[in-house]
Amino acid sequence: MRHLLLALLASVALCVLAPPALAAGGRYSFAGGTPAEQATVRAALNASSFDWNVLPQMVTVHIAAGVGSSYSTVGNVYLDASLLDSGEFSWGVVQHEFAHQVDFMLFDAQKRTTMNAALGGQDWCYGVPNLAHDAYGCERFASELAWAYWPSPSNSMAPQSTGGESGHMPVAQFRALLAQLLGQPSLASAPTAVKAYQPTVKRKRK
Repeated sequence: MRHLLLALLASVALCVLAPPALAAGGRYSFAGGTPAEQATVRAALNASSFDWNVLPQMVTVHIAAGVGSSYSTVGNVYLDASLLDSGEFSWGVVQHEFAHQVDFMLFDAQKRTTMNAALGGQDWCYGVPNLAHDAYGCERFASELAWAYWPSPSNSMAPQSTGGESGHMPVAQFRALLAQLLGQPSLASAPTAVKAYQPTVKRKRK
């Protein structure tokens, strides 16, 4: 009986201490999109091991045809329906756009400066116009987060697909820095005029 009790306690401790394989998908609502397109968004977020529940407010996911390049504003993600119709290829873009919400809602000026220096960005997020997409630290950050928490060959945010935009830092180093910055999250007000975009990604030929 004593051995059985010890085994049970060890099992409970293992369940408590072991990290989940996939983190929670966060809180979001949909504006538009077919059931299949909405399911693709859910699958994309669930494929990532990042805990989207750190976001302090609901995100509205807008899905429509003709959006073109997917983009984000504070509390909103805009996704092109045709992109989502491509299935798993779109997952990295969905994660990229949700990563912008981490910046918008949880970073302050100091955190952005720290992350921008670590990622080698020329400017954080469109304060200097007309730079290349990968020159902006916020875009490097979003691609890096998408890749770091779903480092799969199927991820369209893989370094070889984004021209290295997501490969500036080793995955473990990026995760450690992000964990440090979000250890005691403080909400930061982001300008509502900020609009952040997906990078141009190369589709794999079948």
